[in-house]
Amino acid sequence: MQYIYLVPGFFGFANLGELKYFGHVREFLLQRSAAAGLKVRVHVVKTHPTASLPVRAARLLETVAATARTRGDIHLIGHSSGGLDCRLVMAPEVRLPTTADRGYIDRVRSVITVSTPHYGTPVASFLTGLLGQKLLHVLSLSTIYVLRFGRLPIAVLLELGALFARLDDAGMNSALLDELFSKLLADFSLGRRRAVERLFREVAEDQGLLLQLTPEAMHLFNALAHDRSKVRYGSVITRAQPPSLRTTIAAGLDASAQATHAIYRAFYGLAARMPRTQLVLLSAPQARAVRRAYGSVPTLKANDGMVPTRSQIWGDVIHAAQADHLDVIGHFGAPSDRPPHFDWLATGSAFNQEKFEAVWSDVLAYIARP
Repeated sequence: MQYIYLVPGFFGFANLGELKYFGHVREFLLQRSAAAGLKVRVHVVKTHPTASLPVRAARLLETVAATARTRGDIHLIGHSSGGLDCRLVMAPEVRLPTTADRGYIDRVRSVITVSTPHYGTPVASFLTGLLGQKLLHVLSLSTIYVLRFGRLPIAVLLELGALFARLDDAGMNSALLDELFSKLLADFSLGRRRAVERLFREVAEDQGLLLQLTPEAMHLFNALAHDRSKVRYGSVITRAQPPSLRTTIAAGLDASAQATHAIYRAFYGLAARMPRTQLVLLSAPQARAVRRAYGSVPTLKANDGMVPTRSQIWGDVIHAAQADHLDVIGHFGAPSDRPPHFDWLATGSAFNQEKFEAVWSDVLAYIARP
């Protein structure tokens, strides 16, 4: 038996009603494993959305201890900051705020990080301010909205696009962000509104993660969170197309797509501000892997709209995808697929089901390695 644990990233909801962060990934892993004759159990870890890394890592350990009762190897897969939860729980000297049995850690065979900010992301630095946090709430609710209804109301999209077009403007309207949040929430049923409100109340209680994802804070994290021997560490990395006239045209004539593309342009610009002091030297195998995928080693400015691509490399490079931050977990635009894939951010990545399956086939192959 192989136990696979999927750990959501920053502000990730493991399961909000029928809205599933890892829905497509879990289904693919189960189907492909069954077809290959592999016995696996896939668990999605319900982490605190914005809590500090030790709190989130403790939740991961508690989930493993509660569910991996029978014999079998354990594999940890974290998307975005979820990858840091996986690394931290495996760190030999770590002390976590939990009494869960750490003996299960000895059964972990691989740690796989997907689009993870191992060296931080400048986006986190921007979001630590009060205005940034309000903006994050609106965007997070927008993601939930799209997964529920398929697309955002055009009026909300246009206002969001206008806001992001002046992201660096100190006069960005805080009241307008509150108004947009209320508009989106009003379209949900009473039960769903209560679930969303509970999520955001939980977020308000602990927002330590944001500060810990800045490039400066990750210097300290990497100095303390050492890899465990005899465990394989691998990474899936993502690089999106830089915003340009080409990506604007690729977004199409639809007004909603153009509005979300404005949001993407703003976040891409933020993520491209990685300090040169964070230049990560790659090993020879890592450099060969990214050159095979991208033709050259990405610069510090290259990113997936949220995390610099160079920041995502840790251990073996399992797969290097031309994709945005959410594409690789199944949130790309393919509403006619069964089950449908919805994407609220038009980035021009051209990611599709075939590329999605290529990513996760490589992940499964890495897990199955002796």
